[in-house]
Amino acid sequence: MLNTKPNWPILAVMVGISLTACKILPTKSADGGNSPAFNPDKTVEEIWAAKVVPYLRQKAGPFPEVHTLATTDAAAAGAKYGNPNKQANAPWTFAVRLEGKIVAANTQSRAATADIDVDGDGKADARVQIGPAVRGTALRDSLDFIQFNDFTNQIDFAQFGKAFNSYADKTVLSKLPREALEGRGAKVLGAYTLGSGQDLPLVTPAEAEIGPKP
Repeated sequence: MLNTKPNWPILAVMVGISLTACKILPTKSADGGNSPAFNPDKTVEEIWAAKVVPYLRQKAGPFPEVHTLATTDAAAAGAKYGNPNKQANAPWTFAVRLEGKIVAANTQSRAATADIDVDGDGKADARVQIGPAVRGTALRDSLDFIQFNDFTNQIDFAQFGKAFNSYADKTVLSKLPREALEGRGAKVLGAYTLGSGQDLPLVTPAEAEIGPKP
């Protein structure tokens, strides 16, 4: 059976760490010169365990609670579970914890997904990306210490979003089972963007666990 005990500790006290103090700085060029060369993959690796996962654990709410509020008052949901520092014209992105049963899976595509029933009615409530190809930039956009103005240009900002997806796939998603997923339990810590055009909210995991076959 899937362990139903929470894996996400309550971060009630954060001593000496400011999650909002992260500044994305360019790395030095490979030849050691003074010209900056932004390395998105290296930067994500450096902040993932120290800042990204702790932030999501602290910020995330239960998916049913977040999504209900998001569909009725997106701004209120954004203030509580989202990134209030987002660009004004950008959609809200929310940090969520999700737990339930897999009722459908698409593992034939490189952009593989698992549909999760959260409330036990047998119907999917959210679609979780399990890679290796991961769409969107929900992980990047959920973090209030990542600002567009911290980047030299839009290309660097876009590459940074892709780097989050690549790192999540390398360290989390690639370790998940791919066979006989229907009926298994699943637990996810991640983020999704409101109104992403999907039939179901599309959640990108930063942490994920799939239980044994029933």
